[in-house]
Amino acid sequence: MHGAGGNTGADDARWLAAAARLAARGRPLSRPNPAVGCLIVRDGIVVGRGWTQPGGRPHAEAAALAQAGDAARGATVYVTLEPCAHRAGRGPACSDLLAEAQPARVVIGQRDPDERTRGRGMERLSAAGIAVATLGCPASRASLAGYLTRAERGRPHVTLKLATSLDGAIATAGGESRWITGAAARAHVHSRRAMADAILVGGGTWRADAPGLDVRLPGLEARSPRRLILSRSIEAPGIEVLPAPQAIAGLDAVNYLYVEGGAQTAAAFLAADLVDRIELYRAPIVIGGGAGAIGDIGLASLAAAHGRWHLAERRQLGSDTFEAYRRQGQDQPQDGN
Repeated sequence: MHGAGGNTGADDARWLAAAARLAARGRPLSRPNPAVGCLIVRDGIVVGRGWTQPGGRPHAEAAALAQAGDAARGATVYVTLEPCAHRAGRGPACSDLLAEAQPARVVIGQRDPDERTRGRGMERLSAAGIAVATLGCPASRASLAGYLTRAERGRPHVTLKLATSLDGAIATAGGESRWITGAAARAHVHSRRAMADAILVGGGTWRADAPGLDVRLPGLEARSPRRLILSRSIEAPGIEVLPAPQAIAGLDAVNYLYVEGGAQTAAAFLAADLVDRIELYRAPIVIGGGAGAIGDIGLASLAAAHGRWHLAERRQLGSDTFEAYRRQGQDQPQDGN
């Protein structure tokens, strides 16, 4: 860690976690840029805050500095991602803006993997006499899950959503599936859709249910994600069709992919090891003999199933239970709430 100034590590982590929550406001409309959060703190009081705006500009630091004005001088800046170092036609580099504003410290939650900035933003701040601290903050990394997954794995961050009965069914034996969960859980699903760049279902689900795959929450309708279908044969005018789960790597401007079903599609993504987060909605009902939530994923032994998933979140939604699981070894993505 570079110059830590007078603040404790606990204070830095707390402010960075707050900046990460702020960053969620920019997701997913900040695309193609990552959703970044920035707080400017002086004597324990927030004097400026910002998050990446729709279309990627202004950046979080620019918005926070504009709000703070002269109060930024001598303050501490908390930012979830290393301030950019490359100048673009759409706006100045954030590291230059910060160098001009002259805060005492800049605390960074995650180094930028973009080679145009990687390390250069920090170097520019240090050259301007500003103390720089890098924490490797889990909350910052989680808030940037889509951007970092794209940079590190060459594909979007994938969330698999399941809605089941207590005995793991997604429909009755006759195919009836509306509605397994209650209104509160379904509204929560729509809030999760609003955080995604694209939403995907399998061809079987598309044929059987013709789902809207949109966001139907008042005020958030415009955040409906791109619609995708996983199929080798289906034709759906106006909707993108992918032949295999691995094709998600070629999706332009998609950092967060929300996979809703059905069982074979869920199995295909799990078998290809392309799921980063599972979001499970469980209703207090027993169906018995119903359709299972996930098809065969080629599991060789029960032992191979253990140690793969870690509980990241649990909450009650009316009579239903929501649980989120992240892949073992990965930081917990933000839920946006």
